[in-house]
Amino acid sequence: MKNRKYIFVIGGVMSGVGKGITTSSIGTILKARGYKITAMKIDPYLNVDAGTMNPTEHGETFVLDSGLECDQDMGNYERFLDVEALPSENYMTSGMVYQSVINKERNLEYGGKCVEAVPHIPQEIIERIEKASRQADSEITLIEIGGTVGEYQNILFIEAARMMKLRNPENVMFVLVSYLPIPSKVGEMKTKPTQYAVRTLNSYGVQPDVIVARSETFLDKKRKEKIAISCNVPERYVISAPDIESIYEVPINFERDDLSRLILKKLGLKSRKSDLKQWYDLVENIKKSKKPVKIGMVGKYFGTGDFVLSDAYISVIEAVKHACYANNVKPKLSWINSEQFEKEPEKIKNLKEYDGVIVPGGFGSRGIEGKIKAIEFCRENKIPFLGLCYGMQLAVIEFSRHKLGLKDAHTTEVDRDTKNPVIDIMPEQKKNLEDKNYGATMRLGGYVANLKKGTIAQKAYGKTKISERHRHRWEVNPAYIEKIEKGGMIFSGKSPDGKLMEIIELPESEHPFFLATQFHPELKSSPLKSHSLFLKFIRVAIGK
Repeated sequence: MKNRKYIFVIGGVMSGVGKGITTSSIGTILKARGYKITAMKIDPYLNVDAGTMNPTEHGETFVLDSGLECDQDMGNYERFLDVEALPSENYMTSGMVYQSVINKERNLEYGGKCVEAVPHIPQEIIERIEKASRQADSEITLIEIGGTVGEYQNILFIEAARMMKLRNPENVMFVLVSYLPIPSKVGEMKTKPTQYAVRTLNSYGVQPDVIVARSETFLDKKRKEKIAISCNVPERYVISAPDIESIYEVPINFERDDLSRLILKKLGLKSRKSDLKQWYDLVENIKKSKKPVKIGMVGKYFGTGDFVLSDAYISVIEAVKHACYANNVKPKLSWINSEQFEKEPEKIKNLKEYDGVIVPGGFGSRGIEGKIKAIEFCRENKIPFLGLCYGMQLAVIEFSRHKLGLKDAHTTEVDRDTKNPVIDIMPEQKKNLEDKNYGATMRLGGYVANLKKGTIAQKAYGKTKISERHRHRWEVNPAYIEKIEKGGMIFSGKSPDGKLMEIIELPESEHPFFLATQFHPELKSSPLKSHSLFLKFIRVAIGK
């Protein structure tokens, strides 16, 4: 039986300190030493999956090949570890765990025992962690516990980790990712919040083995010493993690601090030779890329109070960066709220400032007329355009209205009574919607598509059959396909049975790059392997 190792990554002081990037980076440097790695995310939410979480509160919903809707950190794991697809078992929420325990109780699987939060919830968590590790056949499993130490929501997950450590002390270790603020009026880095985070963790019966100290700048020796003494951690296990320009430098910085060797020593594993050449080359290329390419992101999930939440489209943003780095250019992304084009139509001309425009996915009616205006402007002014999911549907609506003369063309998602429903629910899905069986109406996860030879899409991929991930309900209405094609739009990607339209484009003779996908190509892009469609889009944008 394989002696599997487990590393729990826990957050201190505040959320958003970079637990996901830390987990991904630790996985990267351990993988570079030849170990088989898998990564898991635990979300303390009572939602059974991330599909019902508000993007402006929670950020992007990442979709696995299996169709599971999960946290955006699963995307970070796939991108950093360069894996094709993580399994569903690598993600869990409090809702999943409680639902499973209640179902077992209803099925008398506890043999008439009183079922309690402790020990049955932690036991369920442990079973899921060990199952994921076995399924991946991993030597080291990284588990990121969402939230921050001190929150009620994640106590039972930390309790499960404590129980695993108690059973096999040599197989489990803890990494605390904590924040060290530098108050502007004080002008000094403060360690006290981290000390309190460690004491709170200690109160749960857990002692961190490594502290990753996040801050604006590098830790000086004095702060390292202070954290080490106050938090009962050897100084060499206090790792400085300052703010940096690119998240892809984090594995390199960790390796400079010898973190992978220190972790392997803690876990009683051999320190093999490290191979991070691809990552060093990537970081060097990022730093050398100086020529800017300006990309406008026209969306509606950017605003959260007075701040911008770019996390709502994090996979799209990273896919643009990957393609830019591969093309030796520097990405300059701008967030454009589509609603401004509805309130101030004259501002649409500002899109001429951009080398390319992306209209990403989304749901609902808010801001869509502004998106349609943006798509029309890009089509008429030959600005490279890439539409994703809802972005493709809106491109079909725009084309139908302004090129085919179907002035009221719309999607039944927004206008149920439109006379020209160019985007509609497929007939077999309508009954599910009427019965409020919403889960059955979503097309989720990986689906195969066939590409038309000689098209932009087929030439970009270099093959005629692909598999991409979906997350949507509405489709291009089959009743309008022939009319749209006669009007000059090309359906360059279709489902194997030819019923579902997967990619639209305009001929290169009419437009340098006007392409949109029903799927989400951004979900399969990585820094070491940029997605084909984003690569092509950025190449054309550079030419503009």
